[in-house]
Amino acid sequence: MSEIAKRTGGQVLVDQLLIHGADCAYCVPGESYLEVLDALHDVKDRFTLYNARHEAGAADMAEAYGKLTGRPGICMVTRGPGACHAAVGVHIAFQDSTPMILLVGQVGRDTMDRESFQEIDYRQMFAPVAKWAAQIDSADRIPEYMARAFRVATSGRPGPVVLALPEDMLTDVVEVADAMPYRPSVPALTSEDSASVMAALAGAERPLLLAGGPGWSEEGCAALLRFADANRLPVATSFRRQDLIDNRSDVYVGDLGTGVAPSLVKRLAEADLLLVIGARLGEITTRTYATLSVPTPAQTLVHIHSDADEIGRVYSPTVSAVSGPDAALAALNAQPSALAAEDWCTTLRREYLADSKPPPHDYPLDMGQAMADLRDLLPADTVITLDAGNHTGWAQRFLRYARPGRQIGSTCGSMGYAVPAAVAASLQEPKRQAIAFVGDGGFMMSGMEIATAAQHGGRPIVLVFNNGTYGTIRMHQEREHPERISGTDIASSDIGRIAEGLGAAHERITETAQFKPALLRAFEHDAPTVIELMTDPDQISTRTTVGRLRGA
Repeated sequence: MSEIAKRTGGQVLVDQLLIHGADCAYCVPGESYLEVLDALHDVKDRFTLYNARHEAGAADMAEAYGKLTGRPGICMVTRGPGACHAAVGVHIAFQDSTPMILLVGQVGRDTMDRESFQEIDYRQMFAPVAKWAAQIDSADRIPEYMARAFRVATSGRPGPVVLALPEDMLTDVVEVADAMPYRPSVPALTSEDSASVMAALAGAERPLLLAGGPGWSEEGCAALLRFADANRLPVATSFRRQDLIDNRSDVYVGDLGTGVAPSLVKRLAEADLLLVIGARLGEITTRTYATLSVPTPAQTLVHIHSDADEIGRVYSPTVSAVSGPDAALAALNAQPSALAAEDWCTTLRREYLADSKPPPHDYPLDMGQAMADLRDLLPADTVITLDAGNHTGWAQRFLRYARPGRQIGSTCGSMGYAVPAAVAASLQEPKRQAIAFVGDGGFMMSGMEIATAAQHGGRPIVLVFNNGTYGTIRMHQEREHPERISGTDIASSDIGRIAEGLGAAHERITETAQFKPALLRAFEHDAPTVIELMTDPDQISTRTTVGRLRGA
């Protein structure tokens, strides 16, 4: 048996990251985890450290990496303020079911429980928004804790793990064996379960398949399309999961997100069976739990989810099974088909296509036509990242998604997400085009991460929808309190100078004809580009205007 080398806690931790397949981390450096930073210096040929401009940006980048790869995104921040700033990314990862590990430098063990400089108990702080939050007090146990962290983050319903690292623990020198590479535990659909699902489908006249949630591979998405085609099942997707199925397919009928088509809401009510694979049936997807009756829907509900605790949390299913989406589709495709009525799927598809045609209007910048131009020009593997806000309705309603392209957005409505997410996507694969959709409000929260892209060789395109208002809140405000504007105006900023100062090219678009040429120039630019879209504040969403809200 070979002798175990002596290592510092920081070195042991970095070795575990490599053993478990991590290839990068996003950070803002801090003195509380200098030993980890020092150990990373020795593995620069195998591990890339991206230093962000803000801990929230670093955490959002790690979360986006988790969405893109299915592997835990690694974020490193220092104690106190650093951890507080990064909490937003943990919240996103929790609600979006994204694998992520946040490593937080902690005060020394000899000063704990004295409210020493920047001290917080991270086990208490993150307990409500993490799958597991712990502190490693002994360097001998780093392999154990890290192996568990990777498994917890990726098994069942994925999510974030937070580990606090006392700085003196990281300097301890220990002799400890490494852990084995982790393997996630993902449940699979049994043949009996799949037969029950198909029996329920066979008895339905107007079935609808709802796909969503995490854990889908390229193979799983392809299997979903095969299953839907074989059974003539119309497929809708949950909020910001439109990339699970080729939107050009005859079976895709729209998304149940913030901009859901009224026709799809109507057809959901008419459906006699709803087959849900992977989605949680959360608040946005169900329009605040209104489109399905609580706790027993009028439709026959068949719910397949990787976490048993999610099944029956709000809605009581007729048939249920615990399985990851890939395993579920593999089992279902092995069953004989249960063909749905041809005209049912055809009707829903026709209504989706009609709703995705840009409506006419008189604004100088026609965002519907701009989206049509963008849709025609996008490379197949483009990553679209979405911020919070009504402006994302343009991408959700008018673009078409399909793997290997991706739609990456925060389902918990976190402003400032899109720019760091696009930076992470661009850094992960610089030749792939990443495009962020962000409002002027969200851009001012995290636009500085463009500098992170510029420093490390990323080239995202950032579309800034500049209308001088917090659009979503303004829409609610005009609906509830017409013409009483309070707190929703944004003072004008020189986004061009900001973008150029961060290392990006900048174009300002005021008319529809200017958009396509600017986009083509951005595709060719070997650095970040910010395209500022001067949109009319009256056009508050893809479906209404401020004027109509006031009139109503």
